[in-house]
Amino acid sequence: MAFDVARVRGLFPALGDGWVHLDAPAGMQVPEQVATAVSTALRAPVSGPGGIFPASQRAEAIVDAARRAVADLVGADPAGVVLGPSSAVLLQRLADALSEGWFLGDEVVVSRLDHPGNIAPWQRAAQRTGSVVRWAEVDIETCELPAWQYDELVTPKCKLVAVTAASGSVGTRPDLRKIAEVARRTDALVVVDASSAAPFVPLDITSMDADVVAVSANNWGGPPVGALVFRDPSMLDLLPSVAVEPGARGPERLELGPHAYPLLAGLVASVEYLAGLDDAAVGPRRERVLTSLGSVKAYQAGLLANLINELRSLRHVMVIGDAMRRVPALAFTVAGVKATDGVEHLSERGVCAFADSGQHGVFSVLGVGEVGGAIRVGLAHYTNAAEVDELVRAVAELA
Repeated sequence: MAFDVARVRGLFPALGDGWVHLDAPAGMQVPEQVATAVSTALRAPVSGPGGIFPASQRAEAIVDAARRAVADLVGADPAGVVLGPSSAVLLQRLADALSEGWFLGDEVVVSRLDHPGNIAPWQRAAQRTGSVVRWAEVDIETCELPAWQYDELVTPKCKLVAVTAASGSVGTRPDLRKIAEVARRTDALVVVDASSAAPFVPLDITSMDADVVAVSANNWGGPPVGALVFRDPSMLDLLPSVAVEPGARGPERLELGPHAYPLLAGLVASVEYLAGLDDAAVGPRRERVLTSLGSVKAYQAGLLANLINELRSLRHVMVIGDAMRRVPALAFTVAGVKATDGVEHLSERGVCAFADSGQHGVFSVLGVGEVGGAIRVGLAHYTNAAEVDELVRAVAELA
């Protein structure tokens, strides 16, 4: 494996601003090749699909390439890839479609660990149909999402289990296979939000045993577009269509209106970027993605372990959670310091971080709001050891 962080940093023009960008949970910075792909597509003649002239054929080629790129990322069939403006929008469309077959008393299971984008659509669908929402809870000490609780949560009335592949807040990666195994006993669908996992972990929709996987390209430095990936593409033709075109088939049934073709061109470039993170990656794009993300995973694991150890050595800092399997996102509190004041202090020292009030999501369950909220940071592909050290020094000054 050959992950060269110095080379990777050279791909990002935005890093020339002098800031330490530990704001990856909100979306990584954009590599030059992605920006170039978008601008090139904007300059080229692109029309709506369906015509026999070059501009129309170019639009069809961009959409086809985008489906194949996402399929290579997730290990799926391009015929099962739905494209749209964001994973949150697409999950809402999916919830609207699936819930047309739900009835009073049906159940859906969501988790406290998930992003609102994979909770709110199912809550709204349940409220509309009279279904019941059941909650999987996190371990308040480790921030793990215990798989054993699903044995009781998933009943014969359960229609769907929604769960994250990784938390962008505390980094936890649940055991998806065990959760899916329980869901299969009642034929409940498994919808996995892999947006926070995709930049750091090799994904395979079959090994996750997911029916649908959601991803957002901006999480790994792509443009603001998302995708839903269906393990069985034939499932799409069984869902109610939201398309403008009455005869829409396959993925187009959940795609509303024309695509943003330049952004889809950027999506393709962003998956190519992921495939090229390891200089040693060779072969078809799917193989290069797996090799590169395997190298990223190993690099980030060392960097994250060092950051956690350094923060825990500071007596006034408490790192939230201690999950065994995780992505490089974490949150911490500083004794006697409100999170908003903490991130202001970090900003004055050139470090980008976020404050969470602790009133919503996983932090509300952990009671973080009672101690002034949490400071959230996330490592990116371009984060190096020197930047981790800068963060630690700045946090140490908060004592």
